This record gives sequence, C-alpha cells and structure tokens, in this order.
Amino acid sequence: MKMPASFVKPSHTKIKTYIPFHTHTPLLLLRPVTLGKGGVRVKCKGKARAGTMSEGMRTFMTSQMPKEEIAALSFLNSYPSYDGRGVVIAILDSGVDPAAAGLQVTSDGKPKILDILDCTGSGDIDTSKVVEADDDGYIVGASGTRLMVNKSWKNPSGEWRVGYKFVYELFTETLTARLKKERKKKWEEKHAEATLDAFKKLTAFDQKHPKPDNHALKKEREDLQNRVDYLKKQASIYEDKGPVIDAVVWNDGDVWRAAFDTQDLEEDAECGKVANFTPLTNYRTEKKYGVFSRLDACTFSVNIYNNGSILSVVTDCSPHGTHVAGITAAYHPEEPMLNGIAPGAQLISCKIGDSRLGSMETGTGLTRALIAVLENKCDLINMSYGEGTMLPDYGRFIEFANEIVNKYGVIFVSSAGNSGPALSTVTAPGGTSSSIIGIGAYVSPAMAAAAHCVVEPPAEGLEYTWSSRGPTVDGDLGVCLSAPGGAVAPVPTWTLQRRMLMNGTSMASPCACGGVALLLSAMKAECFPISPYTVRKALENTAAAIGNKPEEKLSTGQGLMQIDKAYEYLKQCKGMPSVWYQVQIKRSGNSGASMRGIYLREAYECQQTSEWIVQVKPNFHEDADKLKLLVPFEECIQIKSSNGDVIKVPEYILLTHNGRNFNILVDPTSLSEGVHYFEVYGIDCNAPWRGPLFRVPVTVMKPLYIKKNLPAISFSGLSFVAGHIERRFIEVPIGSTWIEATMRASGFDTPRKFYVNTVQICPKCRPIQWGSFVTFTSPSLKSFTFRVESSRTIEITIAEFWSSGNGSHMTTIVDLEIEFHGIMGNKEEILLSSSEAPTKIDVKALLSTEMLTPAATLTKVRVPYRPVESVLFPLPTTLDKLPSGAQIYGLTLTYKFTLAEESDVSAHVPLLNNRIYDTQFESQFYMIADTNKRVLAMGDVYPKATKLPKGDYTLRFLLRHDNTHYLEKLKKMVLFIERNLDKKSVIGLSFYSHPDGSVTGADSFNSTLLASGETQALYISPPADDKLPKDCSAGALLIGEITYGKLSLGNKKGEQNGDNCPASSEISYMVPPAAKGEEKEKEKSSARSKISLDLRLEQAVRDSKLRILSSLPRDTMEEYEEWRNLATTLKLQYPQDTELLTSILGGLVSMSLNEENRKHQKEIIDTGNDIIDSIDKDELAKYFSMKSESEDMDADETKKKMEAQREWLAEAYYRKGLAVEKIDSLKEKKVERDDNPAVASPESSDDKEKNVSSLDADDTRDLFEENYEEFRKWADVFSPKYGLLTIVRERRSKRLGTALKVLSKILEDKSKPPQKKLFNLKLALIEEIGWSHLVSYEKDWMLVLFPSDYPLF
Repeated sequence: MKMPASFVKPSHTKIKTYIPFHTHTPLLLLRPVTLGKGGVRVKCKGKARAGTMSEGMRTFMTSQMPKEEIAALSFLNSYPSYDGRGVVIAILDSGVDPAAAGLQVTSDGKPKILDILDCTGSGDIDTSKVVEADDDGYIVGASGTRLMVNKSWKNPSGEWRVGYKFVYELFTETLTARLKKERKKKWEEKHAEATLDAFKKLTAFDQKHPKPDNHALKKEREDLQNRVDYLKKQASIYEDKGPVIDAVVWNDGDVWRAAFDTQDLEEDAECGKVANFTPLTNYRTEKKYGVFSRLDACTFSVNIYNNGSILSVVTDCSPHGTHVAGITAAYHPEEPMLNGIAPGAQLISCKIGDSRLGSMETGTGLTRALIAVLENKCDLINMSYGEGTMLPDYGRFIEFANEIVNKYGVIFVSSAGNSGPALSTVTAPGGTSSSIIGIGAYVSPAMAAAAHCVVEPPAEGLEYTWSSRGPTVDGDLGVCLSAPGGAVAPVPTWTLQRRMLMNGTSMASPCACGGVALLLSAMKAECFPISPYTVRKALENTAAAIGNKPEEKLSTGQGLMQIDKAYEYLKQCKGMPSVWYQVQIKRSGNSGASMRGIYLREAYECQQTSEWIVQVKPNFHEDADKLKLLVPFEECIQIKSSNGDVIKVPEYILLTHNGRNFNILVDPTSLSEGVHYFEVYGIDCNAPWRGPLFRVPVTVMKPLYIKKNLPAISFSGLSFVAGHIERRFIEVPIGSTWIEATMRASGFDTPRKFYVNTVQICPKCRPIQWGSFVTFTSPSLKSFTFRVESSRTIEITIAEFWSSGNGSHMTTIVDLEIEFHGIMGNKEEILLSSSEAPTKIDVKALLSTEMLTPAATLTKVRVPYRPVESVLFPLPTTLDKLPSGAQIYGLTLTYKFTLAEESDVSAHVPLLNNRIYDTQFESQFYMIADTNKRVLAMGDVYPKATKLPKGDYTLRFLLRHDNTHYLEKLKKMVLFIERNLDKKSVIGLSFYSHPDGSVTGADSFNSTLLASGETQALYISPPADDKLPKDCSAGALLIGEITYGKLSLGNKKGEQNGDNCPASSEISYMVPPAAKGEEKEKEKSSARSKISLDLRLEQAVRDSKLRILSSLPRDTMEEYEEWRNLATTLKLQYPQDTELLTSILGGLVSMSLNEENRKHQKEIIDTGNDIIDSIDKDELAKYFSMKSESEDMDADETKKKMEAQREWLAEAYYRKGLAVEKIDSLKEKKVERDDNPAVASPESSDDKEKNVSSLDADDTRDLFEENYEEFRKWADVFSPKYGLLTIVRERRSKRLGTALKVLSKILEDKSKPPQKKLFNLKLALIEEIGWSHLVSYEKDWMLVLFPSDYPLF
C-alpha cells in the first residue's frame, strides 16, 4: 500500500543504504545453469584472509551480518554442524535470485534453493495456442515472429505451445529504468543515422533543384522534407514499451519444457534465438535457471502448469526477497563472516509481491504460498511483508496461517512493521496474529558503527526509531521478540552489485528466522520433538531484556532473542508436552468479542476499577494422542502479577486440557498520566524453571485531561538525545476536530532529525495514524496540523532519530505547544437532496471562538455498474488446491463502461477494498482494457486512479474462494467506477443563511465568528444542472469534501488565515433524472404536422426497412447473401434513395469476408457511383456557396438535408477511391493482410478477370485520380475520417514521407481507440522507406496496442 510521503511505510518497504563494499559486477549466467554439489562461487579479489585480519576489521566484517547480538555466533562455535542443516525455510517475499552471492549451495553441499515459485501469477504467459512446425522446422510464435526450433529437442506430439511477454512486465521499475536508458541510447544512434541519411537526400535534392518549378518536383521535395520532419518528431515522442520475448512450450515425453526467443533484447541478430536456448523445466525438477541477456543480467526460472497452457516466468519484483534470503541462510565458504544466520538451511522462494502492482502482496500470492509451504514440507516460514489492519488476528489468511502452525507444526516468523515509533502501530500479519512470531528491529552499537558507518555509535543497543510498537488494539503485546534489523546481504544480479545494506523489521525477521533454524537443526540432530509452541516459549522465556522499564516490552517484545539460552531451555523441555496456552479475555459483564490482552486507553477506562475474565486453554497439535496427552494433562499453575497494587489475581489455578477461567481486577486510578505496562503470568508450580507458561499483557495509557475553557497544552523543556522518545497521551476534548501544534528545538549544534507520530484508536477501524519527519539545521520552530477524533485519547510521540546528531554530545531541548480546535456539524456524512431543496446543517464550536468559513466541493463522480457477464470456474493450477483437497474457484465478473472524456479512473468494491489480511475473501484483482483488449489499468484491494482516454472499456474482475456459495452470492456484485473531475469541472457548492437562498440567490453565507457553544444553521444548495458533468447519468454520485474552519497558525505569525483545516467530512449528491428536451419535442411535433398521414406512413415503412437492413448480420456468406437479397429488393423499390444507397455501401464495406474479392470491390465502386448520381451536385455546391444564417425552421431542415447529402457524397467518393486502390493491389498481389485471412467468394478466376476487365492498370490510375479530384471538393482530405484516401494517393505516388505525415495526424486523434489497419499501414510505409530500427519499434508497439487476447489474471 502506498503511504503518504510523511509516513514510514510498512515492513515490506525497504530503507536502502548503498555502501562501497563488494560492489563487483556479478557473474552473468547467459544460459540456464544447473546447481550441483559445489555450486557457483565468486571470489572477492584482495580480501583479507581470516587469519591475518585485524580485530577492528574482524568486528567490522562480522557486523555486516550481525549474529553476536542473538548469540548465533557463539552457538555455531559450539555446534558448528547445527547450522540449519536439515531445515527447509519458505521465504514469502518479493522473490529470490538463485544466482545471487551465497545462494547456490548449503554448508554441506546441497542445493540451497529447492523451489522457486511466483505465487501471484504476475509472470504468467498464456501458452494455450498450439502450432506445428513447417517442413523447414519453423513455427510462428505468438508475437508473429517465425521461430526456428532446435531439431534435437524431443517432441513426440509435434505440438508446440506458444505465447509472448513484454519483458518489462517481468522487471522491477529500477531495472526497467536502467534498460530504457541503455536501449534509448542505442536507438538514438540508429535514429541519428536515419535522420542524417534523410537530411542528406533533402540537401542533395535542393542542390540539384534549387528552385523547383513544377508541381511534381515541389511534391517530391515536400515528401523529402516530411521524412526529415517525421524522424525528428519520432525522436521527441520515443517511448520504449520494452522488448518482446517469445515463449515456446512442449512436452518431451517426460516433462514439460520451455524455451525463449530473446532476439529483441540483443544487439546481435544471431544472439537470443530460440533454437540456441537450453530448455528449462520446473525449477524444482532440475534446479536450472537462466538470464535473459547481458544487458539486463536478470535471472529467471520457470514453472509450467495446466498441461502446458500456462507458463510461469519467475523473476523478483525487488531486491528485498533476495536480501531477506541472504540474511536467513546465505553461505559464503570463502567469506564465512558474511554467512547468513543459518548457512546450512535450504530455501523455498515463494514470490507474494505482485510485479504488476509494484511489489504489493496479494491474497492470491499469500494463499498459494502457504499451499507451497506444505507441498515442500517446510519447517519454517519467514514473511517480511505486512499491512495495517482493521481487525487483528482475523481473516482468511490468518485462519490458514493458524492451520499451518497448529495442524502442520510449521513455525511462522514475520516482521512487526516499520510504522513506529508510536504505540499500537504493529502491522498484520506479524504484529497482530497469535500464531505468528512478530519481530521488532534492534540496532546494536557494532551495527551502528560498521553497517551504518555512524561516527559515534550509541553506548547501548536500542530499537530502531521506526520499528512498529504494540500493543494491538485487542491488547496483545504485538511485538514478540527483537532481532538485528539491518544487514549487508546478497541482492539480485540485475542490481550489478553483490551485496547491499538494508534495514527494517524486514531484516530483523529473517535474522530471527535464521536463529530458529539453528535451533531446529539442533533439535533434528538430537531427535528432539519439534513444536512451534515449545520453540516459541523457549525464545520468549530466554530473551535478553532491552531497556529497564516494563513499558519497553511494547517496543521490544520479550527482548533480544538468545539462541544459546533457548537451546539450553529446549534441552530441559525435551520430555515436556508441546502445549500452546491460549489466552482469551473478556471484561466482566461484556458480551463482546474476546481480547488477547487488557488495553485501557480511553479516559473513562482509567478512572475506575474493572474486572476481567481470563480463560486459559491448553492447545495441543491436532495430531496429539488424546489418551496419552490430553486426558492426563493437569498442571498446578501459580498466577503472578507484575504489580500487585494495580492488578489483583488469584494465587493458583488447576489447569486441565479443557481449560480454566479466573478473574482479575485492574485498578488504574492511582497511576500517573502516561503509559504503564504490566503482566499477569502463570508459572508451573512443579517446574518454575520453565518461566511464564502464558502471559496476559495489561497496557494502561492514562491520558491528560484538557479543560474545556483552555483547549491548549504545552510541554516545555523536553530533553532529547539520539534514540530518545517522548510520548504524551491526551484526551481529545469534546468538539475538537483538528490540532495545531508548534515544535521549537534549541540547544544543539549539528542538525537533528525527529519523527513526530500520532495515533488514535477507534472501534473496528485501522488505527488513525499521522506522521512527519522533521529536520532542524538550527534552532527554529516547526508547525503541524492534523485531524483528530473527538473524545478519544491521542498519543503524540516525538522521537529523535536513532542516528541523529552523529558525533555530537549536546542535548536538544524541545518545547511543544498544542492547540485543539473544532467546528462540528450535526452530520458526519452529508447526502444532498436530489431536488432543488437545500440541505440544512447545524454547526457548533464547543471549545472556543472559531472563524466559521464553510467550503464544499464535489471532486469525483462515482457510477455504479452491474456485471454484464459472470463465470464461475475451478482454477487450473496445482497451486490452487488447498491441503484439505478443497478446490479454489474463480469468479470472473465483466463490466462495461464508457468515458466521454479523458479522466483519472479507479474501480471500487466497498465490500472488499482496503483489506488484505482482515477479510474472509481470499483475493481480488481487476483489469481495465480498451476495445482492442489492451490492458490500461489494473489493481486489487487498494483502488488507484489511472488516466484513461475517452472511449469504451471492459473491466474484468476476478474473485477467488473455495466456497462456491459465497461466490454465487456475488455474481451480480455492484462495482463503482470513480473518476476525478478535472480542475475546470470541480463543482463548488454555495452556502446560504436561509432555505430560499439557493433559488433567490440572496442571503449567501461566507464567514462569521462562531463563539464557544454557539450553534449556526447553514443551508447548502445542490449543484445547478448546468454544472453537472455531461456524461453523469441518473443514480451517479458526485462526491467531495466539506470543511467549516480555517487554521489560525498564520495569524500568530502575522500572516493571513492559513489553508482550510485538515478536518473534513464527506459530502455527496445523487444525480437526478435529466430533464427532457422540450424544445426538441416541439420541433418534432411541428415537423410532423406538415406531412400528410399517408406520406408519414410511407416514410415510417421505409425507415423500418432501412433499420432491418442495417441490423442484419453479415458475418458468414449465408448471412451476407440474405442481406444482399434484401438490399437488392429495396434498391429496386427506392432506386434514387441516397440514404438507402449509403446504407448499402456501408454494408458492403463492412463485409470483410469479401474484402479480397475484386468483384466485391467493383460492387462498391458501382454503389458509390449510384450515390454520386443520386445527388444534385450543382444544387449542393450552390447551397454551400451561399451564406445563410436564417433561424427559420424550414431553413434548418434544409441545412440538415444538405449537410447529410454532402456527407453521403464524400463517403461515396471515399469508398470508391479505396475500392479502386484495392483492385490495383489485388492485381499486383501486394496485399497487406490483417489477422483474419481473406475469404474470396466462390467464383472462378475467369469470372474475376471478366468482372474487372474494363479496369486495366491505366484505367484504374486515371479513375483513382479523377475520383480523388472530385472527392477533395466535398471533404477535408486530411481529416481522421477521410485522410486514409490521401495516404493511399501519396503512397501510389511513392511519396511515403507525405503519406506518413498525414497518417501521423490521423493517429493523433484520440477520440477513437487505435485502429489496427492504420498501424499496419504505418508499419508498411516505414518498411518501404527502409527504417529498420523504426520497424522493430513499431512491431513492438503493435503488440502493445493490439494483443491477441486478454492477459491471464
């Protein structure tokens, strides 16, 4: 999810720091590579040997990949063979590059990566099209390229499946940008050569003909000039949509294989041919991968599904996943200090970041990844991804993750998020899910000095400033443990460097995961029973505390994990049952949802003692023996409280398998203002060494109370050093809707960097979070404004960045002033009446006097649509079947919509939007395509606006679930197309003091002072009809915002009032039915009254016959003959009816089956002649030579009639000219065919010759010119409608530059979607001129504009 620039993004967003350490160009694997024992090793030239390395250098190198902080180094020194061997880890991330440094083999010589999967489908190629090779061994690829297949490839069936992909769709934005830059440079070199050649020809002509004195020479020079101009223009509009790669898939009798033609990526025409490609099969089978070309250096692997119909090309969508994998398990035999935490572990790469969405995870990717985890028998999962959530520990993915852990015994580790430093900022799934171990990010002094190159590192380790904090909104701790959150680790080869520094909880999670892999390696070697419950308890109960305050646990979890101590703990627990002590809590007397902790945050909760019911339920793994484990389970538990004065608990409980409830009392009344953290925990009376078996987190945030008559507060003299955090909790006064804050910093020397973060929590909503980085270069003042929710506690956090003030010992003094403001309306959301009546709003200032300056604008149009088609089907790949055997189904919904003008458009489904983890629906994805099936926009849960030109569009929406009953209910799901109004179309609404003001225009309301407690009534009028967008149909919603106040910060500085306040409400207006055009109805009635009844009946019959003729299909020869017979009959009935003849001409032209038939073209010519003969051209010319501006109704009718005749006449000459040209091209056999092969009518060649015997070459040439001369009298021969005939004429005259100029002008018209025949013509003209580099460029663009079908979801 894209967050505002002022925010620290969720854990899958990386903070990258590039350092000059080992930035060698990677080994380029130009063809598929097999990973065997020994793998690929890249030596680092000039590196210091371990034996001769100084202590400082050793510390520096070791801290690039921190291990000592979690005691992994000492553990490995003690148990060198317990380095992750025998452990399989699934990396759920952006994809892992198998060619990256350290990711080829394990420490014991096994393949490092066992499988590589793209779980999102973003790399899928449709290879359902089957072709066969010709006698020369060539096939036609899906892109239209002739491909020579290698004769040595085994293919018993002889069937080759083909598809293609734009390679940029497989690359990251960074790699694409690099390639575009390099490709443009090479293209410009070729283009400069072509331009120079064209200019030389023009110069030579001018030297030969300094003053061309005849028409032919002038036209020739114009053509040469047009060629030069065209090339110059092409240079300015160049846009690289990327090379096209052709894919070929076949079955060799044993497995499915794939090969690629990458010639479009290569400079040398002999490179990249499909016949020279070493075929690949599913990575899991042979462990092979390839690189597209030397230019990109991008590694890829493949998987083939659905009997060869789907080819999945797997690339990474960012360096993030490879970096994470390297931290977890990289193995560098010659640089052991740079090894990952568990170099002996093996990996499964599950790409969950969708390349089509930048790297955003999707529900499809998440579900398929968990299926792959079980299919590959993984022991561990690392997931360094996450998003905010509305409901913690809830949703389909969470249920599946719980099953993975509780039923299958897989340990799940995930990042807690990068949204700190405020509390309650943990993200899903790592920070909000009970079965997942959520990891916070820690930085040690050694890491700060070595990896971050800090001049003077902190004296003690601390949590990174941006690391997310707990508790969750339902009271759980949120962060389980902490681990080092930064490392220099491997990155993909396409980055052109071996390693890179990244930091984030994304890096802390794989560090912790690698530590767990060490424990599992030891447990497997020692034959310990392995359980996620036991391992987690060992980690939590042996962690090293960070900081000495209880509330530090909200930031760090139980502390910094310690592998050596955890292993000793596990050895003691070897004979203990594997149990998860599930805790559920409810407030006494409250029947609401259960919580996982006690979280008192609001003022009323902290002013009284509360009683809570705690249920402890021992949960065993699903395969636990009931008689041996469940029945005899009984433990005497001592209940303890970390503060007996605040929390009172019973002393003991007897716990059996069915669980036990007990009550506790929480009395926060004596606590000071601020945050307080306590724990209630249970100790095994018979084995107290086990530590807490369960914990009940208790968080109390006691807010400050602001007096109503003094809605402001100051905090003076706050002292800050690097890493220090100050939190203030304030009960937002009733009536407050926004805050204006001023922060003054002083007392420092070097620049200081702060992060200001605020959080409020509302029921069933994501935490409301605001944040901003602030840098002070000298003592100064900064101001902020942000929206608040009235009557709820707000946390305002100021944190000096952990590395701020590098090398300085001066303390920064901060003074913070906070003012609460508010003007509240009586309606949270306003729906304006769809009538002329205004809407009354009562506004009130409850805190203090405010300036009431209402403003409202409607900025968006939201139109509802129902699907025109719905298809429910089982999904085809093996990744779409759940472990239970249940099949996942897809529901494809198709919507149609039209844009009357270019607009920023997004698709909204209120039921599904803005939820990835906290939803019961697995996945959603949509694509918006034009009439040529070109996809112009796509998205998932987060609607994103895309600029689309005017035209007709198809939106295809895929929803996935294994419950078909749910999907059946959504077959008619309403989808909203929302478009932003441009600045000129934004509708400003008017306010009035009285209800009649919207009609009378009097008593308009602008502004007034609103005293504290005073209520003011306002009337807001609906928009006038003439202000509504033209294409806004009845039922559409116009949406915008309304604000009531303005900022006062400007006045304090001696300035005018600031901008509108940040507190706004939604306002909307439902468009009513449009008024009927009364004047038009009157005109029609008047016209009818002048015609006799008999004539009106005759006219109606004739009109009906024409409508029937136009509606008849002509797709087959039988349908065409039926249409032709009716046309002939009507032509006899109405021989001089120009409108009928024009309709017949249109029918003939649209008959593509006869396009290559010369008899058919002659029929078009004859029909065109009939139309020309039916019109009195002299009368028409005389009419248009006269200037008439009469408003008489008869004059208007005459004008319409004459304009229609002129259009018919122009159309007749236009179609006649094209038919003449077609006959010429058929004679010369120089036909450029479109996708569909031409089908001639069943007539002999003798008949064909006889049909056109009167039109020899000279005759047609003369006829064409004569026709064109007449045509130009009646039409704009350069217009998009008729310009094609001019292009044809210029091409016949070999003036290809002029033809291109006219064609380019036509193609610039965006009122219609691109027409394939025009682009084919453009390509033919460029080929005739000989601009080969533009031919390749245009061919790629043809595939972009005119795909053969919609892409796969």
